[in-house]
Amino acid sequence: MATLVLTALGTALGGPVGGAIGALIGRQADQAVLGGGNRTGPRLKELAVTTSSYGTPIPRQFGRMRTAGTIIWATDLVESKSTEGGGKGKPSTTTFSYSASFAVAVSSTPIREVRRVWADGKLLRGAAGDLKIEGTMRTHRGFGDDPVDPLIAADRGIEVPGFRDLAYVVFEDLQLADFGNRIPALTFEVIGEEESSVRLDRILPQAAMENDDLLVPHARGLADEGGPIATTLAAIDRVYPLAISLAGDRLHLSARAKIPADAPVLAEQLASQERGREADRREHRGETLDLEPVALRYYDEARDYQPGVQRSSGARAQGRENVLDLPATLSANDAKLLVNACAHRARWSNQRLSWLCSELDPDLRPGGVVRLPDQPGSWLVRSWEWHESGIELGLERLAPDLSNQPQGDPGYASPAEDLPISKTVLDVFELPPAGPSRLDAPTMFAAAAASNAAWRGATLFIEQGQSLIEIGKTGSMRATTGELAQQLEPGGVHVLERRASLEVEICSEDGLFPSTDLIGLATGANRLLVGGEVLQYLYAERVGPTRWTLSGLLRGRAGTEHLAQGSHPTGCPVALLDETLVSLDPTRVGSNPNTRIAAIGRGDPEPVFATLRNAGSSRRPLPPVHPSLSIASDSSWSFTWTRRARGQWQWADWVDVPLVEEGERYLVGYGRTDTPFASWLTQTPAIAFSLAERSALVSAHGPADLWVKQVGTYSHSQPLLLGRIS
Repeated sequence: MATLVLTALGTALGGPVGGAIGALIGRQADQAVLGGGNRTGPRLKELAVTTSSYGTPIPRQFGRMRTAGTIIWATDLVESKSTEGGGKGKPSTTTFSYSASFAVAVSSTPIREVRRVWADGKLLRGAAGDLKIEGTMRTHRGFGDDPVDPLIAADRGIEVPGFRDLAYVVFEDLQLADFGNRIPALTFEVIGEEESSVRLDRILPQAAMENDDLLVPHARGLADEGGPIATTLAAIDRVYPLAISLAGDRLHLSARAKIPADAPVLAEQLASQERGREADRREHRGETLDLEPVALRYYDEARDYQPGVQRSSGARAQGRENVLDLPATLSANDAKLLVNACAHRARWSNQRLSWLCSELDPDLRPGGVVRLPDQPGSWLVRSWEWHESGIELGLERLAPDLSNQPQGDPGYASPAEDLPISKTVLDVFELPPAGPSRLDAPTMFAAAAASNAAWRGATLFIEQGQSLIEIGKTGSMRATTGELAQQLEPGGVHVLERRASLEVEICSEDGLFPSTDLIGLATGANRLLVGGEVLQYLYAERVGPTRWTLSGLLRGRAGTEHLAQGSHPTGCPVALLDETLVSLDPTRVGSNPNTRIAAIGRGDPEPVFATLRNAGSSRRPLPPVHPSLSIASDSSWSFTWTRRARGQWQWADWVDVPLVEEGERYLVGYGRTDTPFASWLTQTPAIAFSLAERSALVSAHGPADLWVKQVGTYSHSQPLLLGRIS
């Protein structure tokens, strides 16, 4: 009987699988006679998205592949709201966020695991199993005894489906703020039972083939989109030639062997009078039986499974080009090797003949390699058939092995970085107000940072006894924080020191300190908090992965002149004052040195605490300026000064700054600023001492400094030295 069987005969002998194999062989025969189209093979999915259509086939996944999946269960969106701010004239802000729980089927065959997940093209889950946003993910591998997912069971109750023999992923309370409050388009990196190989006995049922451990060469993954098995095998056969034969009621499937050095030599052909007219020798020469493939499209693992194309080497033939599609995961080098081998085989497949002999080695089957006594080269046995006079073999001339193959180039790719979610770095401080608004309330900020961009923000809490009370979220913008790498020496105030500089060590390599110019400084750019001092800088230069040099310093800004006159030690905290800071609600966060704020992000196994720095600085009056002494003819001394106001940094001509405080009061002291020998309270920016009063002070307490502080609603300013009385 013939081993070159068609669909009807294959179905009769081998059932549905036999019919599929018969269709494959029939396609091979049709291809030889009629030729093929421009594109052959299952189409690669370049823009596949997650679907939820009823009846959509769920593909089988072998090896490692990337698939979109099908949503098989979902809940409605869950809305959450949080209110921030409010109180003392500030309107409250209510923000809404949405989350969803849903399940996505990824394979109709068991898998080992789901590794990376992409959402709208961005990495949602890394190779280490870390979700980049809030939510949880569970994987059901697709075995018949998998337990029912508890979340689906809670939603569906007694009618819960088991989804047996179906690999699927369940997302629980996945936050959707990053995706426009909708379920994003998901793709999954699926790892089959064999992580980096594809076996033919997994594609075909075990009962339909002999127990050969056949690996598809070079393929690290393969997707069977749910069509007939013959379609998948045909796609493989175009690139990896297969040999299929029927022996009894069993199918034998094998890869076409390489040309062996000891291929057997067939016996001489029967004489023409023995062959008979119906078995005359038939030979094809010089006729192109197969259209030469010029390109192979595949899934490139180096480019996160995006489709890639490799073209065969050599001159292009006239006419239409034949492009092969193989839904397999390959490397660029392997794809180049395969398309060159396909083109090479097509160039040599234009010689076929029939050979009639009286006997045949029973171990020689279609797919074997033989030599002929009167023909050069090696020949592939495509088929054999019994006749009355002997056994007729269908032979095809094999191409010699290729050597010195060129390397494939996968092209440029920019895959999403799979960064580990880093821990939160938190700093909390109080600042002098940057404007006149809400001068009655403290201005406190949280600076939340992390070592890389995988950090997606954290939730802020205030510590109250043994409890943590939520007060808001940081958002995903990272602040630029660090510490002094070297001690910062004292400097002048109100004067730009172009040669002065400081060095900062920050926590991330992608942090940035911008540079500016004099106009930028005048408008408040590049403000930096060093300890408790606010300063500005002109130029920033990166001198190491996380180290920066900031030069051109303008010290003692925002009423912190007294801190510029002292040094800041190595390790002193530093924070860039920009839009990444998170404002803290003063109605919920107290301005005192014992206030502790905690942050909890996805990378924080425990809460990260920070104690409020510079408590009280935002409501402390600025020290007066411009001290002046006038001596009258009677030897009396008159001291005057000029007030400043919190949040008022622009000096208008001929106009005094607003008072800001509830009343204008000044404390003038003689001696130490904390425990003066004598003090006077005045409501005008002036005080006078006669010669007798000065002499009495010196006689009682000795020579000492005379200073003044502005008395504010909530605190006293730093002292201004008026002079020394001696």
